[in-house]
Amino acid sequence: MRTMKIGIIGCGYISSIYMENIPAYKHLSLTACADLELDRARSQADQYGIPKACSVQELLADPEIDLVINLTLPKVHAEVCLQILEAGKHVYVEKPLAISLQEAKQVLDKAKEKGLLVGSAPDTFLGAGVQTALHLIENGEIGTPIGASAFVISRGHEHWHPNPAFYYEKGGGPLFDMGPYYLTAMITLLGPIQRIAGSARISYPERTILSEPNAGQKITVSTETHISGTIDFASGAIGTLTTSFDAFGGSALPPIEIYGSEGTLLVPDPNNFGGPVRLRKKDEENFTHIPLISDFQENGRGIGVADMAHALLNGKTHRANGQLAYHVLEAMHGFLTSSRDGVYHHMESTCSKPEAFGRNERIFT
Repeated sequence: MRTMKIGIIGCGYISSIYMENIPAYKHLSLTACADLELDRARSQADQYGIPKACSVQELLADPEIDLVINLTLPKVHAEVCLQILEAGKHVYVEKPLAISLQEAKQVLDKAKEKGLLVGSAPDTFLGAGVQTALHLIENGEIGTPIGASAFVISRGHEHWHPNPAFYYEKGGGPLFDMGPYYLTAMITLLGPIQRIAGSARISYPERTILSEPNAGQKITVSTETHISGTIDFASGAIGTLTTSFDAFGGSALPPIEIYGSEGTLLVPDPNNFGGPVRLRKKDEENFTHIPLISDFQENGRGIGVADMAHALLNGKTHRANGQLAYHVLEAMHGFLTSSRDGVYHHMESTCSKPEAFGRNERIFT
């Protein structure tokens, strides 16, 4: 089976983990990286042994590259995805798929026109944590899923991120930054969403950067930073999600809880690949730790690219696909439009639940 040649556009903070992981997956060869700042691309290429550092135009013109990973800023995700597709290459993009639904639809339409595939982060739901929870649900361990709750609470990225300003622009905030992990995991476990009711606010119109190298600089906040709402799944389950950059101290609750007719399931942080999975059946007094069903427990960013490549080479459907990413993007917009308009947002899109990994599936490493 042939190897797919991979290029990366965007050599910033998140690129390092992709560059470290991609060579470890079967059928993937990381051959080039590009950035608007060529020196940054050269530095990453030197550090991770990538054969070629080049301009974006050179990478897109390279006929040997099959698939491009788009790690640019969210506000240009769609623009760069369209350039990649126009160049005749499959694209896998960091979350979110795009800022607006219109842009995201343009990307999916262009891919369909060109006969190409779109993949999108997050791929953490392919890790052992969420997959173990999915295995338990599909085996009936909690009976019929009734509800879910999810929380992602922090004090904001200006406390630690070297360049936090874009997290407070449109397309940022805790919902667009962290929401994709939680919503993707919940859809994986409970299926597509039917409608959403949300409330959202900007608690602090201005932030001060406390991290280096920009400590002391002010950020004007232009996106909501505390969002909470209710999710009605097509399956009948009802969920709640709260995301915040405004709370000084996290919650004592697990990141995600799933409530069923026969038990309750505690799901680990969907921003990670592993983590503890705990189950309490209805007649039991305590939660039991459940062994994880796969080896994908460490930071495996890039597994979605590997799954996409495997699908391309074997005529299958990849799990972190454009339809799932679009459904998640619409859901995030749904929280904000519901808050603004004071009505339910009824979802126009849907998606299939991503197929679970087999217990012994070892197709990537």
